[in-house]
Formats: sequence, C-alpha cells, structure tokens
Amino acid sequence: MSQRKAGLDAQQQRLVESLGVYAADYSDYGRRFAGWLGLHTTDGTALLEIINSEHRGDPLTPARLSRRIQLSPAATSALINRLENAGHVTRTREHSDRRVVTLRTGREAQRLADEFFLPVATLIGAFLDRYPAETLAQFEDFLDGLHQTLAQHLAGNDQGRQRPA
Repeated sequence: MSQRKAGLDAQQQRLVESLGVYAADYSDYGRRFAGWLGLHTTDGTALLEIINSEHRGDPLTPARLSRRIQLSPAATSALINRLENAGHVTRTREHSDRRVVTLRTGREAQRLADEFFLPVATLIGAFLDRYPAETLAQFEDFLDGLHQTLAQHLAGNDQGRQRPA
C-alpha cells in the first residue's frame, strides 16, 4: 500500500477519491465557463475566485488573488487589467487605508455567471433535496473540517516543497 493510502481505510480512500473526482469535474466546469466567456482559463479561474469571494462577503485584493491563483504580482496585475478592460471587474478603494484595492465584479459578470451556473446549481439543488437537513448539516461540517485540515497543512508548507533530487 502506498504511503498516501496508508493512513486511510478502504471506505475513507473511496471517499477521498470521489472528492478528487468531484474537484476535477468542478475545475472542468470552471474551464468551460472561461471558454464560454472567451477568456483564458487562468482569467476565468481568477474571475470565479473574485465572484465567489464576493458572494462569501470577503472580497479579494490583488495580493490575495495572486496567492489564490498562484501567479506573480506582475502577472496578476496584467490579468486584472484584462478582466477590467473586458468589463468583468473593477478596482475600488473601500478600505480606510486608501492604498488597499478591492476587486469587485460588475453586474454583467454576475449576470453571466448566474446564467452559466444556474442550470447546474438547479440540478445540484434537486440532488441535495434528497437528503434531510440533519444529513446536510453533517456533510457541511465534514467538508468544512476537510477544508480546515488541508488549509492548515498548506499554511505549514507555505514555502513550497521541493521534490528530493
């Protein structure tokens, strides 16, 4: 058994593999969104990060976007310029420190995202309707715990890991 699988029993391994398949499908859907908008995949990923952060009530700064999509500050600035020129995002100065820039999506970008994602959101909603609220609360707690576990691990390995020679 590989070291990666050594800490997991068979059911846990199937669950982790299924989550990986879902993550890959979600990424593919994001790439399709970018293509639908006529954007490069990286630009589409960035736009989704900005939209999702806004929906969570935690809008991104260029520096946080740079970390989220793992681009250099210069490349992120060029990407934001492209999204801004296309009318998808704006830079605002909402913070008490006027040097802090906040990235916001325009109404048209929100409308397009809703148009693209609403069909799948409806399908997922219908699927989730099969489960009682208690089960969904457990699943929500489960996913939050996985997120926290991985986020803590990533924070501890922030310098990046070099593959042994």
